[in-house]
Amino acid sequence: MSKKITIYDLAKTLGVSAGTISRSLNDHPSISQKTKDRVVAKANELGYKTNKFAANLSKQQTNTIGVIVPRLNSNFMSTILAGIEKIVNEAGYNLIINQSLESMEKEKLNAKTLFNNSVDALIVSLAYDTSSFDHFTPFIQHKVPLLFLDRVHNLPNCATLIINNRLAGYEATEHLIQQGCKNLLYVGGNQKRNVYSDRFKGFKDALANYELVFKEANILESDLNPTSIGEVINHIKKSAKQIDGVFVANDTLAAHLIKNLIIEGYNIPEDLKIIGFNNDPVSELVTPSLSTIDYPGYEMGVLAGQSVISHLNGSINFQSANTITLRHQLIIRESTQKQ
Repeated sequence: MSKKITIYDLAKTLGVSAGTISRSLNDHPSISQKTKDRVVAKANELGYKTNKFAANLSKQQTNTIGVIVPRLNSNFMSTILAGIEKIVNEAGYNLIINQSLESMEKEKLNAKTLFNNSVDALIVSLAYDTSSFDHFTPFIQHKVPLLFLDRVHNLPNCATLIINNRLAGYEATEHLIQQGCKNLLYVGGNQKRNVYSDRFKGFKDALANYELVFKEANILESDLNPTSIGEVINHIKKSAKQIDGVFVANDTLAAHLIKNLIIEGYNIPEDLKIIGFNNDPVSELVTPSLSTIDYPGYEMGVLAGQSVISHLNGSINFQSANTITLRHQLIIRESTQKQ
C-alpha cells in the first residue's frame, strides 16, 4: 500500500513550512496566488487528500446530519429521506441514516451512535413503541439541533414538523359519511404515536358532528402490517352490525384490505367503502383505486432539511418555531364513490 501523503511531505518537497501548505490549500488571503497554485499543483501530482474530518473537528462540526426513521422499506419514509438528502447534500452536508425497525431499544442505540459520532443535527421519526425519550437528552443538553417529524414528541427546545392529522382524520371520515356510510371502522396504529391518536380523534369528531354513536367496535388497533390483514377481515365479518365504511391509517394495509375483501366476496365500494392515508403509489395501482389523504412526504423532507441547514447556518432558530404544519389533501378515487 502506498504511503499517504501529508502536508508535511508537501512542505518538505516544496521547501516551505507546513503552515504555508495548510493556508495555501485553504485559500488563505495571506498566501500569494503563485504559491497557492504551486502547492495545489504539487498536491494533485502526489495524490494528497484533504483530511476533512480533522478539519471539521477543528471547527467543532462534522458536516453530518443524523436521521432515525422507523423503516427504510416505506414509500412514505423514502420520499421524506429523498427530500432531506437533496437539501443537505446541496448544502455540503452528509446524512447518516438509521432505522429503528419500530423498536425503542434500537432507536436508543441509534441515538447513542449518532451522538458519539458528533452529528451536527438530528432528525427523528419515532418508533412504534417509543415511550421514553431520555436517549435524546444528550442532544438537548449539548445544544445539538433536534427536529422531530411525522411521528413526533414535544421536548424542550426541539422543533416538530407535522400535518394536521386530526383534521385529516376528520375529513377522511366525513367523506365516508357523506357517501352514505353509517357504521364505520377506524383501523389505526399504536395510540401512543401522535399520528394515529390524532387521526382517531378526527374520526371520533366526525362521528359526533354527524350524530353517529361511537362504540369500541368502531376502532381496531393494528400494527398496520399487511400480515395482520386477517385480523381486520375477521373484525369486519364478525361485526354485529354490517360495517359499510373503513378508514385505514395507511395505504398499504388499505390496499391489501380491498384485495382480500374482494376475495371474500365483497363488492367495493358497493358493500363497503374504504379510504387510506399517505397517497402511496399503491393507492392508484389497486383496483378499485383507493381514496386517500395526500401526505406531502417529499415536501416534508425538503422543509426538514431546509430548517436544519438554516438553523446550523444561523439564519433561523427553528427551535423557537416549535411546530411547523404542512398542508394535506383529500383525494377521492373509486373505493369510496357512490355507484
